[in-house]
Amino acid sequence: MTRTVPTLVLTCAFVAAAVRPVPPPGIAVPEKDRVELETGLARLRESFTALKGVALLPDVQIFYAAVRSALGSNQFFRPEEISRAGALLAQGRARAAELANGRAPWTTATGLVVRGYISRIDNSVQPYALVVPPTYNPSLPRRWRLDAWFHGRGETLSEVNFLYDRQRSAGEFTPANTFVLHLYGRYCNANKFAGEIDLFEALAAVKKAYPIDENRIAVRGFSMGGAATWHIAAHYPGEWAAAAPGAGFAETPEYLKLSAADLQATPWWERRLWHWYNAIDYAENFFNLPVVAYSGEIDRQKQAADIMARYMKEAGLTLRHVIGPQTEHRYHPESKVIIDGLIDEIVARGRDPYPRRLRFTTYTLRYNRMRWVVIDGLDRHWAKARIEAEVNGRGDQVTIRTSNVREFHFELGPGSRVLSPAGEITVVIDGQTLRASGPMTDGSSSTAFRRNGAQWSAASQPLPGLRKRHGLQGPIDDAFMDSFVFVIPTGPASAWIAAEQARAIREWKRQWRGDAQVRRDTEVTGDDIANSNLVLWGDPASNNFLARFADRLPVRWSGDQLLLGSRTFPAASHVPILIYPNPLNPDRYIVLNSGPTQREADYLSNALQVPRLPDYAVIDTTTPPDERSVGKIVAAGFFDEQWQLQPDDGRGR
Repeated sequence: MTRTVPTLVLTCAFVAAAVRPVPPPGIAVPEKDRVELETGLARLRESFTALKGVALLPDVQIFYAAVRSALGSNQFFRPEEISRAGALLAQGRARAAELANGRAPWTTATGLVVRGYISRIDNSVQPYALVVPPTYNPSLPRRWRLDAWFHGRGETLSEVNFLYDRQRSAGEFTPANTFVLHLYGRYCNANKFAGEIDLFEALAAVKKAYPIDENRIAVRGFSMGGAATWHIAAHYPGEWAAAAPGAGFAETPEYLKLSAADLQATPWWERRLWHWYNAIDYAENFFNLPVVAYSGEIDRQKQAADIMARYMKEAGLTLRHVIGPQTEHRYHPESKVIIDGLIDEIVARGRDPYPRRLRFTTYTLRYNRMRWVVIDGLDRHWAKARIEAEVNGRGDQVTIRTSNVREFHFELGPGSRVLSPAGEITVVIDGQTLRASGPMTDGSSSTAFRRNGAQWSAASQPLPGLRKRHGLQGPIDDAFMDSFVFVIPTGPASAWIAAEQARAIREWKRQWRGDAQVRRDTEVTGDDIANSNLVLWGDPASNNFLARFADRLPVRWSGDQLLLGSRTFPAASHVPILIYPNPLNPDRYIVLNSGPTQREADYLSNALQVPRLPDYAVIDTTTPPDERSVGKIVAAGFFDEQWQLQPDDGRGR
């Protein structure tokens, strides 16, 4: 994991030399090898037609996608990778032949297995790898433990190298009678953004194919993978039986040793958005999730566990921290034995899906769930929200304490016995006593509560109008964590729009390892509107689709002026960027003129891969964008919880 990044990279005020590219340029592929690989790709591609509609086709497509990407994007980094690519194509053809004959032996194989799934985000095929325990027998009625493993930073970790390595190395930990899921994570992003979704999509594919015990899943990783573990564990604490982060980082400012001047130079909205991925802000969530951290005693990345311990202590928690004596950036052999023993014991007990007491902290409805309590509305995003629930011994009373929470509900599934099914229950919320229906006789319940001012009441119907809610809360980068489509204008657009549009498509492929779905403004379908976030480039004059509802957006074009609330800007030299519920389908987003907001300099350290823009911004295009900045930002801010402009139009903090 790269840490030696000049802090000047963080500030948009500096213009420096070109940033080292990530991934680096590959080597030249000899013409003979190129022809052979292209021929192999064509042969493998031919098999797809006969296998169309076969559910296991992604297990073949991963080999095609890996080699096509490496060959087309100049991502062979060593000569031996070229021959590895040829071997992967042969493996793909062998699998295709097996499928054509109605067989799929790799689906029941033990040992090292690579497989794939189709991502909802961009319809790309994505690889994952498994260590299938030798004791696995699909005919036995047994549920299996699974450890999800997040890999370390590897700027040359192409899909070719991932597939090759994962069929030759079982990895750092292989607990007995345990599936180990190795995530590709869409390359080198510490499992943030699309890399975060990769975990859940890959895990869903594994659960569909193998009998995994939902209550015995652990998350683990080292270095960049340790950072991913801190993030995934802190933000999704209700999903796992245990977490075991090794090294890594847990937040941005202290890990990068930002000075007071650096912090002052960082825009206020960026500092606020650090609450998205700073695991320290979610430290209290380990109240209900056992965690065993590891650090080498003389590893600089020991800082991650140290700072998490500090924030956990503020929440009354004491971190179990295993430290390898006089060890740098690696696992100490004796420490591995200790960690394995602790995690084995914790996971053997399993996750309690319905604890009688729980605590949960969040800053955004992107992360809104702790076991059976789900937060549905906040008073204010990016400020600390907290909920604590405790059930009394008989299960007929629940005491809830909240801050910055406007709405929540209980989500109890069949078989839960945390609440008494005998009649009504008493719910005490922030000192106010309410009566509510108890769960049904199967244990399920979805009782909801809402606060109006200081008064809580049962909530039977959703509130009308636009509201920020889970999966529809912004900021701009949130649109790229679900299905999205770039909608490009057929009319003339500015040079700034054309360049940023091309960059977004290019960087999605380079950094997020997929092909962005692209439509012309005249080609958007009803299915696109219903199921995808739409990223619209241009303005109403150039983009016909945008023109259909431009008058229903918080930004307006009027003659030669761009209007944002009470502020006006010359339209010829200013471009709006925003995220907003789609007026044609308010269950999905529209985004104006932006891909993911990180720039090329941010790829140099995973701690820099954070949101760079809030819900909206206006860009003065007379200052050109570069590898550190989208350009001169003359207005930026967050919409309120009803998706309205704040009273100060975003000029305040």
